[in-house]
Amino acid sequence: MYDLLVVGAGPYGLSIASHAAAAGLDLRVFGRPMASWRDHMPRGMFLKSEPWASNLSDPGGSRRLDVYCARRGVTARHAEPIPVEMFADYGLWFARHAVPEIDERTVVRIAPVPGGFEAVTEDGTVVYGRTVALAVGVMPFTEIPPALRGLSPALVSHSSHHSSLDRFRGRDVTVVGGGQAALETAALLAELGCRARVLARAEELRWNDVPPPWQRPRWQSARAPHSGLGCGWRNWFYAERPALFHRLPESTRARIAATALGPAGAWWVRDRVEPAVEVLLGREIAAAGPVPGGVRLATIDRAGGVVRSLETEHVIAATGFRATTGRLGLLSPELRGALATLADGSPEIGRDFEASHPGLFMAGLLTASGFGPAMRFVHGATFTAGTLVRGVRRRLRTGPRGETIPASGNPLRHRVPTAAHR
Repeated sequence: MYDLLVVGAGPYGLSIASHAAAAGLDLRVFGRPMASWRDHMPRGMFLKSEPWASNLSDPGGSRRLDVYCARRGVTARHAEPIPVEMFADYGLWFARHAVPEIDERTVVRIAPVPGGFEAVTEDGTVVYGRTVALAVGVMPFTEIPPALRGLSPALVSHSSHHSSLDRFRGRDVTVVGGGQAALETAALLAELGCRARVLARAEELRWNDVPPPWQRPRWQSARAPHSGLGCGWRNWFYAERPALFHRLPESTRARIAATALGPAGAWWVRDRVEPAVEVLLGREIAAAGPVPGGVRLATIDRAGGVVRSLETEHVIAATGFRATTGRLGLLSPELRGALATLADGSPEIGRDFEASHPGLFMAGLLTASGFGPAMRFVHGATFTAGTLVRGVRRRLRTGPRGETIPASGNPLRHRVPTAAHR
């Protein structure tokens, strides 16, 4: 029986695994490294976060993004966005040098057993662990507007469903949403020769400002300090003090998690959108249905309730993610149903990222209502990894007690090398 099973090999899972290995834990890591970044983001996209705020976390801090970039002959500079494909390659490099061997099979079921948990992989193999860290990323939580649900994937897709936008070349595509994913997707579509439009509920688009220089007069830094989530003391608190955020009343945490750092486009994508993309604001999709050659959208003008029709060949919903316990389909019904949840449907998380079931730990977007907006970004991985592994070690010392499964019963005791580590 392993000390820890890490389920997920994105920035959070890899960071947790690095800290757990350094702590001497016997662990196993499951998942395709950096899968969301490699498989669900079209080439040509860039990180919205600053390079210095996009580090995966190892205990020594030697596997930073700027170190990897320097090895590639690239300087990671403040206010210069990093291509998504370079960030994905950075994650693979981190996995090779800071993480034990990764089993790239998908875990499809986790259930409690005496003394811990069993994890079942896609091929039916069972692996046992005393504790589990769920770092499943965002893909289980894609959110599509109700009016678009049930339509064929040929007509409607989520923005995270595309590793390439080439199949839309020259077509009419409507992107729903007003945040970075929507705006950057629309810009890429326009650059492919599409007739691209953005349809958003907001009355106006919001754009992030160009960040101030890293070196500034002291009074400017004191007034609006840099942080991993942007300038200003409020952002600094969210980015740098997740433990204090966790002490806020639940209603306050939920409100901040739902509203802070709302939809906005990066400053560097604005010039690519405004001249090339049609923008329809203050409109919401009331109904949608297939028509020859595409889909017809009935939209409501939020100001006056005027219904207008729009026909398009394809709709891309860049409408974000909603991380709720009910969407954790890999947890057995028994385990999922026993978890305490918050009012927004997300799991209740303790100070060490432990859920209400002893030994089950969670990371990433699932914990944003517990530890704040930083958990929606790579920047939150550093705090999470160190804190969660300390919680795992504490749990291993204190229980839960019960019948344990001998290590000889684990058919995967000898790790299988994967392509990411050869």
